[in-house]
Amino acid sequence: MKKKGKLTHVDEQGAARMVDVSAKPETLRTASARGSIRMNSDALEAIRSHSLAKGDVLSVAKLAGIMAAKKTADLVPLCHPLLLDDVQVELDLDPKLPGVVAQSKVRTTGRTGVEMEAIVAVTVALVTVYDMAKSLDRSMVIGDISLVDKTGGRSGTYHNH
Repeated sequence: MKKKGKLTHVDEQGAARMVDVSAKPETLRTASARGSIRMNSDALEAIRSHSLAKGDVLSVAKLAGIMAAKKTADLVPLCHPLLLDDVQVELDLDPKLPGVVAQSKVRTTGRTGVEMEAIVAVTVALVTVYDMAKSLDRSMVIGDISLVDKTGGRSGTYHNH
């Protein structure tokens, strides 16, 4: 049983290590994350009207987020490679920011959770929005990236209030 407060990604000498999950049962695991990118209203309008030279920003960013979730273990050093059952990325224009809100939902049946995959999906989707719209606003701000919820595993359900 894991002791509360004990770091799981370090060994007795304090060196980084991957956690051994081989003894854990496979269970359905889900996670969702969200984040946003704030921008000027001209950039938001160009995204809405599909008038950027690089193309349909939201479609490309959605694909980038899905692809990133699948590559999370290549990006986060101690993250386990997982077979993902489903990755959903949604991007919505929010004129109140003004900007774009990204949300992801990831599912797998495995021995470890998909929180990192959900967070990476949102992050890369937002970075892609920045890349595609930077010609109109280099001062865009990516932020408020967080885990919204997760299910499965020994720790059960978590919901970020």
